[in-house]
Amino acid sequence: MMEGSTVGVNVASFLNFCRVEKGLSSNTVQAYREDLERFSAFIRVQAEVPDAERLPRYIDSLYRAGLSSRSVARHLTTLRNFHAFLIREGLADADPTSLLTAPKQWSNLPKYLNNEQVKNLLAAPDTTRPTGLRDHAMLEFLYATGLRVSELCKVRVSDVEMDMGYVRVLGKGNKQRIVPVGRAAIDAVRQYCNQGRSALLKGRTSPYLFITARGGPMTRQGFWKLLGACGRKAGIFHDLTPHVVRHTFATHLLEGGADLRSVQTMLGHSDISTTQVYTHVARSRLRKTIDKHHPRA
Repeated sequence: MMEGSTVGVNVASFLNFCRVEKGLSSNTVQAYREDLERFSAFIRVQAEVPDAERLPRYIDSLYRAGLSSRSVARHLTTLRNFHAFLIREGLADADPTSLLTAPKQWSNLPKYLNNEQVKNLLAAPDTTRPTGLRDHAMLEFLYATGLRVSELCKVRVSDVEMDMGYVRVLGKGNKQRIVPVGRAAIDAVRQYCNQGRSALLKGRTSPYLFITARGGPMTRQGFWKLLGACGRKAGIFHDLTPHVVRHTFATHLLEGGADLRSVQTMLGHSDISTTQVYTHVARSRLRKTIDKHHPRA
């Protein structure tokens, strides 16, 4: 195990590797930075502790600090990636994290909205105003595509093929995917572009589709704020996040009969195991199918 000062020196190289060579998003790189800064601070305090005991003690300290098993597992993933980088660069001979077992995580079913809640949410923006047209278009677009909020904010005008009904999305790891867009969302985007976007730009130009009143691209924080306001207007007061709308997109697709592989592709999941959290929907649909069609159900 390295001293805290040595870890600090190599963290910058690791983060640069993640950003440049692996093409990870700025949010992921920032999460790695925060995890490694916490780890570095811990081992500086634990300088007198034998190397073999430092890492288990660090994991224990995360639990004592009240972190969930999911958060601890994320910290451990950060450390494993960091030590793999050190070995790759010849800066370490062994990976101490290989001796640790990932904490048991219980699969939590993702929260999602029902059809009535979605209807009320989409109707919440005041479409008599340019900002309301934008908000309505963003909500329709998010529900129609299941994009991550960071992807939604980065959509450019040139990315959307309105006549053909799809959008090109640059996702995690700079991987591009094509996502179909439904007619309702396309119509909302058209109305926003024709009546609202130019009013917000006020003669300025921007390559981004969804912009603020100042003419800049909509930010993640800005969208969270407008989503919360629309949610309260729609009577949805708790736990409404962009990810809930993304989960709703996936859940409603599966309830409508879509297969898991198609949903995986549209969500931009690199591994089908990430999408399998939605299999509770498939199981529910099978149960309803049996109850409805089996003569002895």
